[in-house]
Amino acid sequence: MNSEKIRNVAIIAHVDHGKTTLVDALLKQSHTFRDNQAEMSQTLIMDSGDQEHERGITITAKQTAVFYDGYKINIIDTPGHADFSGEVERTLNMADGVILIVDAQEGPMPQTKFVLQKALGLHLKPVVVINKIDKPAARISEVESEIADLFLELASDESQLNYPIYYAIARDGRAGKTTDLDDDLHVIFESIINDIPAPRIDENEGKGAQLLVAALAADNYLGKYAIGKIVRGKLKKGQSIKILQANSSASDHKPGRAPSSASEGEAFVVKSGKIDRIFTYRGLGKEETEEAFAGDIVALTGLADANIGDTVATGDNPEALPTIELEPPTLSIYIGPNTSPLKGKEGEFTTSRQIAERLERELETNIALKIKPDGLGYKVSGRGELHLSVLIETMRREGYELEAGRPEVVYKEIDGVKCEPVEELTIEVDSEYVGPVSQEMGIRKADMKSQELTSTGSTRFTYEITTAALIGLRNNLLTATKGTVIMSSIPKGYRPADSKYKPERNGALISFETGTSTAYALDAAQARGTLYIPPQAAVYQGMIVGLSNKKDDIDINICREKQLTNMRTHASDGAIQLTPYTQLSLEQCLDFLLDDELLEVTPKNLRLRKRQLDPIKRKRENREN
Repeated sequence: MNSEKIRNVAIIAHVDHGKTTLVDALLKQSHTFRDNQAEMSQTLIMDSGDQEHERGITITAKQTAVFYDGYKINIIDTPGHADFSGEVERTLNMADGVILIVDAQEGPMPQTKFVLQKALGLHLKPVVVINKIDKPAARISEVESEIADLFLELASDESQLNYPIYYAIARDGRAGKTTDLDDDLHVIFESIINDIPAPRIDENEGKGAQLLVAALAADNYLGKYAIGKIVRGKLKKGQSIKILQANSSASDHKPGRAPSSASEGEAFVVKSGKIDRIFTYRGLGKEETEEAFAGDIVALTGLADANIGDTVATGDNPEALPTIELEPPTLSIYIGPNTSPLKGKEGEFTTSRQIAERLERELETNIALKIKPDGLGYKVSGRGELHLSVLIETMRREGYELEAGRPEVVYKEIDGVKCEPVEELTIEVDSEYVGPVSQEMGIRKADMKSQELTSTGSTRFTYEITTAALIGLRNNLLTATKGTVIMSSIPKGYRPADSKYKPERNGALISFETGTSTAYALDAAQARGTLYIPPQAAVYQGMIVGLSNKKDDIDINICREKQLTNMRTHASDGAIQLTPYTQLSLEQCLDFLLDDELLEVTPKNLRLRKRQLDPIKRKRENREN
């Protein structure tokens, strides 16, 4: 297809502003599906992962394509959460323009700023869609002004201040140039064709074809797919190609290993390959083709050595494209084989080697992760708690058994000074919870930048806070505001580490015995704190079973059974009434941890434990420290 008839557009927005819902409507109204196909009655079609459905967010960017009025429109659905900004950074390289979606009530939010900044930095043409204009509290004119201010702040040249604005109710599949909406999305399709430029391609075909690998996929039939946009020339089925890998990224790909073909000081590692098959996108599937041309987004098979950021090129003197630049990780966590007394009983993959192989596979597609050996396991670095917890939950569902440590900040040395990451945090709460929020942020040494009343009567705070102080904040605020808080953050750079905030927590209730918990023992234990386990749960010495009411750890016996005697009293004859135990989520467990504690993760259970299980040795170590 002629590149002038191709449009490559990414959908970007803050979390829950309607990206995936708009893509649903574009797919349905472009007649991509038959009227009797199941997809016509589905929502969030592009969110295919279990965790995406459960969490209600997009985690991985996805490609699709629709045809409209003789044009092929390649659509990239991107995540809105800053923790998955690596997905945004790598996939925006395939786009020539973006549709920026903004909620008509909430207006531009932190992630709106983050994704727009990335798009404008790549000089992508923006189209703005103000979505959800049917909300009772919609404030369209104010949101338009806020969007204008945001563009004024982020634009790198004057041309970026000229952008079209459309209005939509994506859920109903309606949009218009004014708030008087049409019955379909034809204005959005027309805007993509007329406002988004044709793909930027290199006309010098004599130098050979070029494609930058921006994503990877795999299936059991054809193996690995290398996905990217062809920026020069054309690629053919069965064609011999060269894979150009940046030397540093190639050696970082698997910790401790360097490619055999790399030599000292060489900028790129060149590997030979052959294209097995070429696929283009249509709807939710792929279509095989004999050849593909510059400007189109394709998936290539047969290139087992290709990784994200590599250049696939042809010709006698292949040239590499600029590699994908990524923001550095801000948090790290220890992940290693389970070492508890219950190890190997609930998981299918339990050894250090199996965990290492799984993490190395993750590096192929999750390029924002960094991994290096750390004792028996690995230190895994990512963009935030959600980024790391999604990885752990994914491994857990795949049958892996492992243990994880407390999330730690990744420091960076700048001009010889140790610096820590800082984030801009936005919190929106009902006015009745302003006090608890202000108190919690004061404890965490956050600097308040602004406080304002929204059109709905809630209060919106903007803080500057260290990444270290963010750990555990979401769960604390959810508790303090009865689950009503809305919060999000974006990276804001680094500042000299001052270690102002030190995490504090009450002590833990720790099992003193190994066995099975009993209702009789838990009845006595619940007076000492909040319990995290039910009766008849397998426990072991050193396992954390609850949170104490006091600052110090308490070792308790929760396996004790009631002694059967002939002596009876009025008090002992009554039925035991246990307070329902608190079942912590994976994120809550990670937030709970202190430096001397670990989280045991299996497909069936999450168990908190002390690193040193023996109470006598643990107390001796605490005295020495």
